[in-house]
Amino acid sequence: MSAVSRDTRAALRREVEAQITNLSLAIAEEVLAVATLLAGDKSLRTALADAGQPVQMRESLLKDLFGSRLQPTSVSLLLSAVRSRWSDADELLDAVEELGVIVAFCAAENDGTLDRVEEELFRFGRAVEANPSLQMTLTDPALAPAGKAAVVKDLVAAAAAPATTVVLTHIAANLRGRRVDAAVDSLSNLAAAQRERIVAQVRVAIELSAEQRERMARALARLAGRDVRLNIAVDPSVVGGASVRIGDDVIDGTMVTRLTQARRTLVG
Repeated sequence: MSAVSRDTRAALRREVEAQITNLSLAIAEEVLAVATLLAGDKSLRTALADAGQPVQMRESLLKDLFGSRLQPTSVSLLLSAVRSRWSDADELLDAVEELGVIVAFCAAENDGTLDRVEEELFRFGRAVEANPSLQMTLTDPALAPAGKAAVVKDLVAAAAAPATTVVLTHIAANLRGRRVDAAVDSLSNLAAAQRERIVAQVRVAIELSAEQRERMARALARLAGRDVRLNIAVDPSVVGGASVRIGDDVIDGTMVTRLTQARRTLVG
């Protein structure tokens, strides 16, 4: 992966995480379905990734294809991917797939099952390593992708968290030359990374720009010593500045708080 594409994927991950409260497993399934479509249509993914074409043209193509078929949040995430610069069309495909997986993990975080999902992915990966027959089945070129997804669904769906089933069935049907164990390990790494981030609850008077969000996330990460995901709520009562809560710690830089402190100082 090129440095440009790596940075772009990191920016897309931050965008996904900034919208965590709006994310659901249904959105993950829609984004992953688009990844499947792109995997099977080289001309389409080339057109959507072509930096030589105006951004507006790429956006229009995506909206024409999916604008009325997908939820608005799904379309918004996909538009962000299409607007970005990629070294080649396959990197766009990989990024869209990763977007869908991260959305699934955000949905699991929202419903409190992310730890369970991470453990289930780990156990499935170990099961694949120990089962050559399963490896052969999932890499058998004679078995259709839908058949491979059905095999995995039969194995995990009865006991697994919904997000686990969604990402594993997608990967089973979309290995694209990857080793099964390597693909599952990649899922596990993404789940672990999602779980290890801490959440900063932020209240601001007005909506922040993407650049402001990134600057705040970087600053808070330096303070916390680990990656920070921002959950931002617009609250006009803060008047100005921002109030940030990370766990039990509060960093309050709102105008209301500063005025209150100044009033207390004057009163003595």
